[in-house]
Amino acid sequence: MGALIAVVGNTGAGKTTFAHQLAKHEGFTCGLEDLMERPFQALFARDLQRYALANQVDFLLYRAEQERILRQAPETGVLDGGMDLDFWVFTRLFHEKGYLSAEEFDLCRRLYTQLRLSLPAPEMIIWLQAPLEVLAARYARRGRPYEIARLQDLKDIDRLLQDWLGAGTEAAVVRVDAGRDDPAFCEEIEALLPRLHAL
Repeated sequence: MGALIAVVGNTGAGKTTFAHQLAKHEGFTCGLEDLMERPFQALFARDLQRYALANQVDFLLYRAEQERILRQAPETGVLDGGMDLDFWVFTRLFHEKGYLSAEEFDLCRRLYTQLRLSLPAPEMIIWLQAPLEVLAARYARRGRPYEIARLQDLKDIDRLLQDWLGAGTEAAVVRVDAGRDDPAFCEEIEALLPRLHAL
């Protein structure tokens, strides 16, 4: 069973790029967040309250399926985001914003808890951090067709990340400066290699 690394961070922090570059650099298997293939993402973007539960249940199951596949490979796997980020940050955000009722949030919590009990937590979480003004500029440039998190949500996402990762986790948490002008994260990945090789 291979080790698992989750790359987490705010919207616009560069999770997909970092995960892809790290996997390419080290020969790891990569699991990316493919929003366009998720069946409820476009519906959720159009009707936030009606499809929030279906979308979150789908993402939690999809991420668990990704983890299971990555764990079966002999080499280390790298996840862009992951099940823990989807629950501790985005499911909580959607509940706070009223897209998920208290009962729907509790259903997601129960599902996440059972999925995590059936799968080991990642060995390492790489937390990409960048100033809010940098994230806002990147958000404005992204132009994704189905963007669920809004520009005004960036501050709340930062708070939820801090609540989750600042309290401590099973995994080793490594903070990476994602605010620098290094689009391929070359310097950050080089600096991270000793920790990865120890893993």
